[in-house]
Amino acid sequence: MNRKGFLYVLLTSASMCLTGFVNGQTNENIISDYNHIPLAGNAFITKGSGAQISRINGLTDWTNQEAVTSVYFRVQEPGKIGLRLQASVGDCTPSIIKMTAMGQHKTVDLGEAKEKLNQELQIEVKEPGYVRVDLQGLHKTGNTFGDISHLLVLQEKGKKELLYANDAEYYYWARRGPSCNINYSIPSDGDVSYYYNEITVPLGQDKVGSYFMANGFGEGYFGIQVNSESERRILFSVWSPFHTDDPKSIPDEQKIKLLKKGKEVRTGEFGNEGSGGQSYRKYQWKAGQTYKFLLKGVPDGKGNTDYTAWFFEPEQKEWSLIASFKRPKTNTYLKRFHSFLENFIPEQGYQGRQVQFKNQWVYDGQWKTVQSASFSVDNTYRAHQRVDAIGGLTTEGYFLQNGGFFNESVVPGTKFEFNTNSKAPNIDFDRLP
Repeated sequence: MNRKGFLYVLLTSASMCLTGFVNGQTNENIISDYNHIPLAGNAFITKGSGAQISRINGLTDWTNQEAVTSVYFRVQEPGKIGLRLQASVGDCTPSIIKMTAMGQHKTVDLGEAKEKLNQELQIEVKEPGYVRVDLQGLHKTGNTFGDISHLLVLQEKGKKELLYANDAEYYYWARRGPSCNINYSIPSDGDVSYYYNEITVPLGQDKVGSYFMANGFGEGYFGIQVNSESERRILFSVWSPFHTDDPKSIPDEQKIKLLKKGKEVRTGEFGNEGSGGQSYRKYQWKAGQTYKFLLKGVPDGKGNTDYTAWFFEPEQKEWSLIASFKRPKTNTYLKRFHSFLENFIPEQGYQGRQVQFKNQWVYDGQWKTVQSASFSVDNTYRAHQRVDAIGGLTTEGYFLQNGGFFNESVVPGTKFEFNTNSKAPNIDFDRLP
């Protein structure tokens, strides 16, 4: 087998099936040269059920031949590659699977020993971007098709490194996908007490697990999300000044205090990604429709700041209160106006989503329009664990997109300018609920 000029991935079997030689070298010596792409951080069940992705062991409990597992990695330079798997099948019993990538496929018996170790699927990548490798079971004699821990990748010498989740601390976040922000330039040196924004989720982009944040600020966030196929929410939260992921550990004097809430709004505490006060209302917002958000933030004169969020209901044609919270040990007006996009369900990380923002205004005694913004990303992107996130301009404002392993890229920190022709919001603050 001539290895020159090719990128190879071993399709091998663990335990007793890892014996044998290829080109006069032991499997152990060959495998040591490869990029080990862990399925624990780079694979998803993209069709069917009867298989699991373990954050430690990769593909496990694979019993159903209808299940399709997809593994993703990003090639930075064109070239030919070969694909194999590192697998474990009990007692090397026959287990026939199909491996597919870029229109090519190969049928492989995961349970066979050294005689079949040199089988591979060879493909050619013609331009930089993500490669998807699909695995589907065809026939098994045991209880499962086997466990697969890694896709092993060897590149030609001199090629740029592959991009994939290679740090176990990032597996959870990489499967969620990189989060991204549009950071608005506030056109005021004064005390900004209100943020106004409008968002539209395009048709088909409202995937389960998506959070579309309209009015982000230095101490919290306000937007809409898709919790399940049957439930959607308006979500408004404020972080406690006490830094912890456990809300029960927050001292009473640093807890977020509820001042008031709107009808059908539920309130409580949240944790795991910082902690604080949370409010949400179940509301079946629709993709393709534009929604308006208004946020107020003002000091109370006693060393605290009060934050209040309103959502404009198009059906009722009026503003409705979500909630008002007091944040202790805080003395500030609104700062760090931004919008945000994330997926909060790891199993949904292979799905793509997009959101559009328009008509941003701030109020410092008079309404002033936002005319510029910049794009930023989270630690998952910055660590090059996964880079499918972009932001930019639309004909009406700005957009964010993440997930789905697309190949387009926008350099983090890129700045955009957009001069809206829209009129300032016509809001009677005294009549807000």
